[in-house]
Parts: sequence; structure tokens; C-alpha cells
Amino acid sequence: MNNAIIIGQYVPGNSLVHRLDPRMKITIIFLFVIFVFFANNVLSYSILTSFAIITTAITKIPFRFILKGLTPVWFLIIFTFLLHLIVTKEGIILFDILGFKVYSGALIQGFAISLRFFLLILITSLLTLTTTPIEITDAIEDILHPLKKIKFPVHELALMMSISLRFIPTLLQETDKISKAQASRGVDFRTGPIRDRIKAVVPLLVPLFVSAFKRAEELAMAMEARGYQGGEGRTKLRELKIRKLDIYVFLVFLLVIAGMFYTRNY
Repeated sequence: MNNAIIIGQYVPGNSLVHRLDPRMKITIIFLFVIFVFFANNVLSYSILTSFAIITTAITKIPFRFILKGLTPVWFLIIFTFLLHLIVTKEGIILFDILGFKVYSGALIQGFAISLRFFLLILITSLLTLTTTPIEITDAIEDILHPLKKIKFPVHELALMMSISLRFIPTLLQETDKISKAQASRGVDFRTGPIRDRIKAVVPLLVPLFVSAFKRAEELAMAMEARGYQGGEGRTKLRELKIRKLDIYVFLVFLLVIAGMFYTRNY
């Protein structure tokens, strides 16, 4: 496991979340992304946060590993929080530092939006961490199956999304290797004027694009060598089936959502 990158990375395991049907996981995550925007107070946010943390614990993936993998996202979360402190002028003034006033409404709204952002990233990351790219492809294809009636390329779209998710950590690792190689040759990415920094990125982007196109060509040749011809007439080694476990988990999720809506009025 690459401890610095979790986007698109799969961590093998036999936890309850790993064993869930991928269609059920996608459905739960999709609904969670929608309903998280309905939370409006401490109780409703606490219920959703508890659900996300308990689900993460059930995966048996170290929470420290996930938090470290979300390091690039922390900048956006902190920036969002600070932006609300500067822009929002609602509520009472909590403190005044050298003319900079922080309002209670800004603090509450900034914390709520940042928490919402964190929950979205955390819960969506669990999908790729606990589901193989093949399972994600099969699940998306099955969910979008009705669109085949209007000649929509469902299989090709699902395959494209799966390949994209799979190559995100690969390209990030490649970027890290190239940047370290360029730094060892004296290229400085962190200091100097912005114009010089932009010029320094060019030696990084060129080999990265070359590597990406090379990997894409190798993948296409490998698929052709194995006789890949799209989704028509293809069979699957493992058929997706909804089990009682999936239904029970979905009912628990509905109870969580019902509890969140119930507490919105408090």
C-alpha cells in the first residue's frame, strides 16, 4: 500500500464492507452524498459522522492510513474553513484581532461545510479502498443496464471509469518518481518566482504524458491480444447477487438517514 495515495487504491480484506455487493455500496454512497446536504445541526451531523467513522472502522483499514492518504484534501478543507471565517458576517462577534472580526455564524458555517466536505471525501474513498476495479465496472454496468435500450454504450463507459480509477494512483506514483528524478538533477519546484516555477513544471509534465500514453498503448495492445471486443456476448466469472447481508446493511443505512431527518428539527 502506498501510504501517501489512497485515491483509486484497493486494499484487500475480508471485512463486512469488503463483502458487500458493489451495487449496494455505490447506492449507499450515492444516497449518503445526497443526504449529507440535509444535515443542519449538531445532532444530524453527529449521526452522519458516526456512520462514516463506524463504517471506516468496520473495513479494518487503519484510520491513520486513510487520514494520511487524504493529505492533499486537508488543504482544501482548511482553506474552505478559513474562507468562511473571512467572508461570512453573521451572528455575534466572537473576537476581534487587529480589525479582523470573527463572527459566530462564520465559525459554525465554516465548520459545518468543512465537516461535510470531509465526510464526502471519506465515504467515497471507502468505495475504491474496499472494491476492486472489476467489481466497480460490473456494478456500474449493471446499474446503468436500462440505458442499453437507447443504445447507450454502458459497458464502454463503465470500463472507462474503472480504468481511470485504476490508473489514478499509478499516475500519481509516476509523478512522484519523475519529480524526485528531476529534483536530483537540480530542478527546483518550490522556490523562486512563479514564472520560474511554471517553467520548472514542463520537465515534469512531458515525461508524465509520454508515460501515460505509453501505458495506454500497452493496455490497448494487451486487451486486443486477449480478444477483447466490448460488452456484447461477454460473460462474467462472478455474477453479482444481492444477499440478505446487503439488505440488512441497507436497512441499517435507512435507519441512519431516518434518524438524521428526525434530528433536523432539534
